[in-house]
Amino acid sequence: MTRTISILGATGSVGASTLDLIRRECETWRVVALTANCSAVELAKLAIEFEAKIAVVGDDACLGDLREALAGTSIEAAGGAQALCDAAARPVDITVAAIVGCAGLAPVMAAIEQGGTIALANKEALVSAGDVMTAAVAKHGATLLPVDSEHNAIFQCLQGNDIEEVRWITLTASGGPFREWTQAQLEAATPKQAVAHPNWDMGAKISVDSATMMNKGLEFIEAHHLFPVGLDRLRIVVHPQSVIHSMVEYRDGSTLAQLGPSDMKVPIASCLAWPKRMETGCEPLDLPAIGELSFFAADEERFPATKLAREAVHAGGAAPATLNAANEVAVAAFLAGQIGFTQIAAMVAETLNNDIQAAPGTLDEVLAVDSDARARAGEVLAEILERD
Repeated sequence: MTRTISILGATGSVGASTLDLIRRECETWRVVALTANCSAVELAKLAIEFEAKIAVVGDDACLGDLREALAGTSIEAAGGAQALCDAAARPVDITVAAIVGCAGLAPVMAAIEQGGTIALANKEALVSAGDVMTAAVAKHGATLLPVDSEHNAIFQCLQGNDIEEVRWITLTASGGPFREWTQAQLEAATPKQAVAHPNWDMGAKISVDSATMMNKGLEFIEAHHLFPVGLDRLRIVVHPQSVIHSMVEYRDGSTLAQLGPSDMKVPIASCLAWPKRMETGCEPLDLPAIGELSFFAADEERFPATKLAREAVHAGGAAPATLNAANEVAVAAFLAGQIGFTQIAAMVAETLNNDIQAAPGTLDEVLAVDSDARARAGEVLAEILERD
């Protein structure tokens, strides 16, 4: 039986992995919409290969290139923020939401409002707009399936069980490339070193988030919205091998863990095939070759990002959205060589210090908080640069 799919963020790593899976079962899928920020030639190539109905670039300055690349085909080309939302609103069996950053918020909401199934890979949707998004899911009868490997692992471990029986949900973290570094080494860390993740092949921003542990802090906030067991039942454990992707412990003492290779195709396939399974082409786990699995407590002295995230979600209001926006500004500054590695968390903390805004109740209010937080983070950055 053919199923329809739209992929928002088709040229990114999640989009590429999704399309690789579709290639394996091309007779099962019919692609409706593919989007990208600006990679017009690559997007057009994919749209032609998968016979998409429409291809959309978020940056409308790239629309001319997209139209030229699609000339002679029947594929519709569109550009701009509203075009992204219009594409996301097209009814399909499943929408893969993988647009990075707050640019993905409105398209995710447009997909939710159709009441369909959304495979969610956009962190900002739940970190910055968790209450708004979950309320919309309930209102429109949509289904959210988590794509992040950790949340997908939790989702799988909860299947067939009552969430009221949960004692703990444990998010595992690799610890990133700097897990064993001293404070002095962290202060001298370079962007090239920070993006060299030991287990996962990811983009620069998320790789830096993994190095600071902010990625796990953001996932802690996401887990709070996806799995409402209470903040006191969520915890983070460092697991360098990245074989166990997360765990759920029940009140009878049983702990269920999801294991798998460090390949995003596994959680994406879980969402695409849900509630069934599909082939991924990934090599099976070779546990004897792995040898051992180790676990450590998170060190919030050297890596304070998880503490900042936990405090932000406890504080509520606009704090989570502020945390996310400030972190994006700080990571961009680090990658540009403007600040040091340890100054990323310091910038976020300073931006959060003056956050007294009420919780945003609409998507527009979320975006307003995001804009204000970026401006404040920019002021903090300017102060740092002036001091240095």
